[in-house]
Amino acid sequence: MQKMSLDSKILLVDDEKDIVDLMEEVLRKEGFLSIKKAFNGSDALEICRDFQPDVILLDIMFPDIDGLEVCRQIRAFSYCSILFLSSRNDDVDKILGLSCGGDDYITKPFSPREVVFRIKAQLRRQQYQTAFPTEKGLRLTVGPLSVDKESCRAFKDGQEIELTGREFLLLTYLMENADKIISKERLYEQVWGEYSSICDNTIMVHIRHLREKIEATPSQPRQLITVKGLGYKLKKRAD
Repeated sequence: MQKMSLDSKILLVDDEKDIVDLMEEVLRKEGFLSIKKAFNGSDALEICRDFQPDVILLDIMFPDIDGLEVCRQIRAFSYCSILFLSSRNDDVDKILGLSCGGDDYITKPFSPREVVFRIKAQLRRQQYQTAFPTEKGLRLTVGPLSVDKESCRAFKDGQEIELTGREFLLLTYLMENADKIISKERLYEQVWGEYSSICDNTIMVHIRHLREKIEATPSQPRQLITVKGLGYKLKKRAD
């Protein structure tokens, strides 16, 4: 198994300087050296475009641009892992964060060691996705759908589909296992990482958004179906 690279680039974004400085100190003690900091949404976007981080720790509440909008704009040009950091702990807030392109949601107050653990889990997931790029071919095709794993692009009937990074990983995994029933637990392990602590609704939200992009009638899916009590299945041929 590949050893995790501590050359990974991390962007810390929070308007509370004490939190940013604390996380920087803890991460540097863990051996991470390539760290940038921002204290508002506008600076975060500018730094992200130039720095191209592997992981972003992103607060939600900013006076200029809120973290959810920052996440949406980042998803237009980056598939990096985004971990929300917020004092909001309602399930609705978590779902909003994850549905707009976030990969994890951490509530304040938090344990810095837990945050580092979750950052490392995201980096392990990224390594897993790139460690064996030719295992099942760089190009997958299932019915009208195709993905190019090298360029991280997805297509339906030859037309490109705009997916978030997590949606792309989810679709790719389902396509690699077409016509198989995949449980929620298996999806958590293979797409989010075995250590992610995300709410039950997260899979449903991502499946719904994916259906909106690949199904003719998302409310009556014919290709990405739910198998009641068991999980989900991407069919090679729609009924």
